[in-house]
Amino acid sequence: MRLSVLDLVPVRSDQSTADALAATAALAKTADRLGFTRYWVAEHHNMAAVAATSPPVLIAYLAAQTATIRLGSGGVMLPNHAPLAVAEQFALLEAAAPGRIDLGIGRAPGSDPVTSVALRGAAGRDDSDIERFPQYLDDVAALMGARGVRVELTRGGLLQQQDYVLKATPNAASEPRLWLLGSSMYSAHLAAAKGLPYVFANHFSGQGTAEALAAYRAEFRPSAELSEPLTFLTVNASVAPTRTEAEDLLLPNLQMMGRLRTGRPLGPLDLVEDALAATISAQEQLIVDSGRARTVVGEPAEAADQIRALAEQFDVDEVMISPVGSAYRGTAPATAPARETTLELLAKELL
Repeated sequence: MRLSVLDLVPVRSDQSTADALAATAALAKTADRLGFTRYWVAEHHNMAAVAATSPPVLIAYLAAQTATIRLGSGGVMLPNHAPLAVAEQFALLEAAAPGRIDLGIGRAPGSDPVTSVALRGAAGRDDSDIERFPQYLDDVAALMGARGVRVELTRGGLLQQQDYVLKATPNAASEPRLWLLGSSMYSAHLAAAKGLPYVFANHFSGQGTAEALAAYRAEFRPSAELSEPLTFLTVNASVAPTRTEAEDLLLPNLQMMGRLRTGRPLGPLDLVEDALAATISAQEQLIVDSGRARTVVGEPAEAADQIRALAEQFDVDEVMISPVGSAYRGTAPATAPARETTLELLAKELL
């Protein structure tokens, strides 16, 4: 089995952004050393508990500190950005770290409506760009290629046949691997139609994963990019020497999701002691209980068994772990020992 990592770069209540980035760099080095396949970073905006706002910047930061692990976006939210800008960023990353770059692309905004408007307005985008998503996806792929895109120019209302070629990089020797990400059936159908690798966001809700993967596999059309369906599973995880400790370290993340889904204000990720002492509503408790049931949690052997069962259930040979454990009071701010321990313990069982 292959194991990979998804990182939102969580920011705990005892951390600055600089601390959270230092902890992520250490986590990426750990994943690289242990033999994990890939390390993806997300795009979220205006969230006190998430420092992953710019995947290409984070990937460049991590590429300089790792050796062999693939690095990618999980994902770039394409409606927020011009296709040429995304293509340029990832073509440059691929040139700097050839054979190590994944470009995972999503259609959702990755932010609240106000932030989304601010992002798209600054980039000259609006909601109509969501409707153009399939074409933008094609544009990014073509722009990153060695041949680029031939642009037809008009002058005075007349089409001018000119060989104007637009490229993301002057002389591409290799291209990033393009993945389509999603949390709805739309993305499954689109990935199948375009013959792209596809990942459903199972870690986010745990709902609809089987249906999305079944549709993707049934409808898949081979392409120049891919001859057969390619996917893997994403899941949140908290693994520790004992189940009690693993559950305690998981609790701050579960309570944060409870606040998010009930519309309560969000702050940084709580420390374990604060989460254990917190009073939450009945509705939030239901969300906490549901999230715990969908998370890989426990001591190493039982957590490994959970991952094997998920891989068998969804017929995948790669599982992407999002290590979501928080920390106890007194932990060095620039570290994330619970997240590193999750990777280390799972590697001993599965790699």
